[in-house]
Amino acid sequence: MENQIGSSANNQLVALVTGANQGVGFQIAKALAANGYSVYVGSRNLKNGEKAAAEIGTNAYAIQLDVTQPSTIRATANRIEKEHGRLDLLVNNAGISHAGKPGRTLEEITEDGRASTASLDEVRTVWETNVFGVIAVTQAMLPLLRKSSAARIVNVSSGLGSLTWIADPACWAREHFGVVYAASKTALNAVTMAFAIELEKENIKVNAVSPGFTATALNNFQGTDSVEVGSREPVRVALETDGPTATFTGPEGSLPW
Repeated sequence: MENQIGSSANNQLVALVTGANQGVGFQIAKALAANGYSVYVGSRNLKNGEKAAAEIGTNAYAIQLDVTQPSTIRATANRIEKEHGRLDLLVNNAGISHAGKPGRTLEEITEDGRASTASLDEVRTVWETNVFGVIAVTQAMLPLLRKSSAARIVNVSSGLGSLTWIADPACWAREHFGVVYAASKTALNAVTMAFAIELEKENIKVNAVSPGFTATALNNFQGTDSVEVGSREPVRVALETDGPTATFTGPEGSLPW
């Protein structure tokens, strides 16, 4: 397989999608592969990644990647370096909504995320994936992204992370804002902007995108949109090779930071 991948290294665009074994990440990886990208399907559990890559078919390659484990991040960077020598697109999709007792409803998870009572252990665990994991993976992939002629980074965020929205008393999302998941997406937006500002002079585009309220494992499948619908905007941004940088968009268009 390595020889096959290596032989196409010069002309095939290369993408890495974290958390790509299910949900929105899987849909993004599937769309990229369908558009001719050589896609690394990042998954904490390699068997799940292999199953997803097999389902996607041509151009999809499973890779074990836990964004909270530096050793797997390094191994991923080394493999991409060896097989392609560069990375054209990084999609930071891996994310978790909670780390507390399993089986809770979305309402219970929201209640447990209240600033006054949230478990600090749960806050740390969620932020480890949603914020620090994104920084770690992006830093590790930057040397490879710098070797691309049109590098892009897409961070999968959430409308819940918009402070402008949350500050509006009439906003539907206000009551769902807590320090576990929602605030982690606010922090992710800030991280997105920090990378976008720094990398703009190198012509590396960095954008945040919200899938909207999509039914995934993140919310016990209580979302109102299918993963196919939810992945449309992330896919659009991921495929846009000559678009803007430092944007935050969702299914309805531009979102306020």
